[in-house]
Amino acid sequence: MDTAGSRPKDDVSLPKEFINLISSESNEICSKDEKRTIAPEHVLRALEILGFGEYIGEVQAAYEQHKNESLESPKVGGRWAKEGGGGGMTEEEAIAAQQRMFAEARARMNSGGAAAPAAQANDSD
Repeated sequence: MDTAGSRPKDDVSLPKEFINLISSESNEICSKDEKRTIAPEHVLRALEILGFGEYIGEVQAAYEQHKNESLESPKVGGRWAKEGGGGGMTEEEAIAAQQRMFAEARARMNSGGAAAPAAQANDSD
């Protein structure tokens, strides 16, 4: 099966097959646990069951690194940062910015759209 013509195709499909195998086994484990979402623990058990136990240490290390990086980075999904969160607007700042944008839009509409927003000059500092 190790022919020169089929080798590149096999090399490309192997990672996909590995991922499909792990996903399928993880899904079965998840279903047996009566869960709806595959958790990292399901993937680790799948690796062990399928005979890939030598990867468990590296997978756990990568998962821990991912968790730590996720905790350090700001939340992408939320529109406003929670108070004390640091990197976003407070609710009061968001309301003020919204009111400023509405006023700028009204001014542009009233002047035919040619006026530059006045707040842009103030925001550059």
